[in-house]
Amino acid sequence: MASCSCYSVNFTAPSFNPNKPLTSPPNQLLPISRFSSSQSKLPLFSLHLNQNLSPTNFRKSRVAPTFLVVASGEKAEPLRVMISGAPASGKGTQCELITKKYNLVHIAAGDLLRAEVAAGTENGKRAKEFMERGQLVPDEIVVMMVKERLSEQDSQEKGWLLDGYPRSVSQATALKKFGFDPDIFILLEVPEEILVERVVGRRLDPVTGKIYHLKYSPPETEEIAARLTQRFDDTEEKVKLRLLTHNSNVEAVLSMYEDVIVKVDGTLPKQEVFSKIDNILTELLERKESALGSLAA
Repeated sequence: MASCSCYSVNFTAPSFNPNKPLTSPPNQLLPISRFSSSQSKLPLFSLHLNQNLSPTNFRKSRVAPTFLVVASGEKAEPLRVMISGAPASGKGTQCELITKKYNLVHIAAGDLLRAEVAAGTENGKRAKEFMERGQLVPDEIVVMMVKERLSEQDSQEKGWLLDGYPRSVSQATALKKFGFDPDIFILLEVPEEILVERVVGRRLDPVTGKIYHLKYSPPETEEIAARLTQRFDDTEEKVKLRLLTHNSNVEAVLSMYEDVIVKVDGTLPKQEVFSKIDNILTELLERKESALGSLAA
């Protein structure tokens, strides 16, 4: 919510001499009358001379001039971003770049779930019961975790980047009910055949933990190449099943955000993809600030 603080400040010299510049006595505080107020951290000051006199008349006038100082602490609301992409679409890389550039709070439901379980929170304890039984954690538990994280002060002040969530209509509906609507929903588009190639070619170095790709990012030496391993689910058959699940879920979610969806070509090099996203977010911020300026005018 934008905020504004306004102050009326009367500068009145105790003894006014038209032949001397106006000054206030040392250590004298000027009276301040506040006529509209709310919290403001970064006031912007503009000075209005409430004295309809020319410079010549100003020197001759024996009436002490009155100044009105208006402090406007209005600040555009922070960005609220959702981003979605299939496995191997490059979503993780773009989240890192967006978070670094715009200082948003990065929220991924999976990371949040693991953190809550590790911390032993009430939601974490409930989730752990299902996880220990090998069951999916119910939507209502995960939604509450996400809702509480979005409600924290840093998310409200800095803005947020919701990574790969919501994944179903019920999750999206719950977030809307709680009042969490994005300014923009970024969808990274990559054809299925490219996604499969990206996943199947991935390899892990068990020594360093570094991820390689046999085609796009091959290992530096034969020694490293010899020890690389492949994740058990990075096979063509399993990745196609994951993509099928992802696509069926995301289609339903997209219908909830059709007015704010922006599709980005995820087949481009990662810096080009980010350049497009960066331009979109910069334009969005400029529109927010422009709208704020129109209200303040």
